[in-house]
Amino acid sequence: MKIAVIGATGKTGTAFVEAALAAGHEITAVVRDPSRLTVAVDSIERADATSAAELTTAIRGADAVAWCVGPGRDTPIDIMERSATATIEAMRAAGVRRLIAISATGPFNKGDNPITRFIAKPILWRILGDVWRDMEATELVIRPSGLDWTIMRPPQLKDGPAKGRYASRRDANVRWGFTIRRADLAQAMVDALADPTSIHEAVAVAN
Repeated sequence: MKIAVIGATGKTGTAFVEAALAAGHEITAVVRDPSRLTVAVDSIERADATSAAELTTAIRGADAVAWCVGPGRDTPIDIMERSATATIEAMRAAGVRRLIAISATGPFNKGDNPITRFIAKPILWRILGDVWRDMEATELVIRPSGLDWTIMRPPQLKDGPAKGRYASRRDANVRWGFTIRRADLAQAMVDALADPTSIHEAVAVAN
């Protein structure tokens, strides 16, 4: 499968590129700054993740788009929603239907244990509210897009080698699932791309 990866230079994007290459996929890294790539890929396209015009050119010919855009220190508080909107417009223009995108379990309560739902998350909303609202808005953009989307919802992301296993649940969080290694999230994304039953599903994953 030819996969265009938007956000390929981030930690999670890099992990996905590594997992997808290991699975035999052909990867186009769609990046703003190619010098930040740390993994050799099949091709590189330079594009701003919020520019539909630039993304259209970058993803043309792909079988799927892996959207790995997340908030950073210097990014606007609505960076994810803006990028998702541009990506969807670009996919329609380029004729690419399959989308796998990363959100998070944080803004969503279904499946949570009582401590997480009623104690931890109300506190975290005060700290991460802007980011979580952006994630909610992003999902609201993706769901009615008409694309063949899958939304991945990890909990807190951790660095380090893959554990080689993960638990998943659709449209509900993994109970007592507090963290996941980025490498395991990346593998879950590769697995979901190969699974047609994951289309139009939000898939929570955790170690």
